[in-house]
Amino acid sequence: MRRAVSEAATGTLFGVALNYQGLLQSRLEEFQQPPYQKPPVKPVLFIKTPNTRNGDGQAVVFPAGVERLQPGPALGVVLARDASRVSEAEAMDYVAGFVIVNEFSLPEDSYYRPAVKAKCRDGFCPLGSEVVGRDEITDPHALPIRLLVNGEVRQQNSTANLVRSIPKLIAEISEFMTLHAGDVLITGTPEGRVDVQPGDEVVVEIEGLGCLRNTVVAEEA
Repeated sequence: MRRAVSEAATGTLFGVALNYQGLLQSRLEEFQQPPYQKPPVKPVLFIKTPNTRNGDGQAVVFPAGVERLQPGPALGVVLARDASRVSEAEAMDYVAGFVIVNEFSLPEDSYYRPAVKAKCRDGFCPLGSEVVGRDEITDPHALPIRLLVNGEVRQQNSTANLVRSIPKLIAEISEFMTLHAGDVLITGTPEGRVDVQPGDEVVVEIEGLGCLRNTVVAEEA
């Protein structure tokens, strides 16, 4: 069953950093240096605040005074009911469905501490118009995902390359906090983020979920 995002995905937007194998591998040397000393052993979380919510077909504003803006194609997982201390084996029972997300950000200096100023600008988190029911997706861990800018493929990957699976994310996060019905877990963006400019059309495609389309516009003076 498919439901409108405005009905099904009404809760908190939780982002997960470093959840693609290629991205994590590219940072391993950095994580051996101070102050980190080792790669993260638990999910690195951040929140996309309510002001970041945006929709399919809507504009994404390129903020004045910044040099670079980067889209982030991602699979969103929508919770069907409250989840607290859920086991990995039971975690998918708490999933309502899936939604396309484009997690826009300014370039980040630290993956360990994603900056609010980089992540939480107005309109920086477009979601697709529909939540596709869990039963409609045979395997959410085998979904091709593509980012197109002005019709050209600029990023492509697969959810097969997630560091932590969806059940593992739900289990590890719900171990210390309650996830609520309508919350969205943004499962991560692949390596190779690209820059976009005002006037660009940005499209995220995920197999079985359709596409999410936005246009970048310059911030008005």
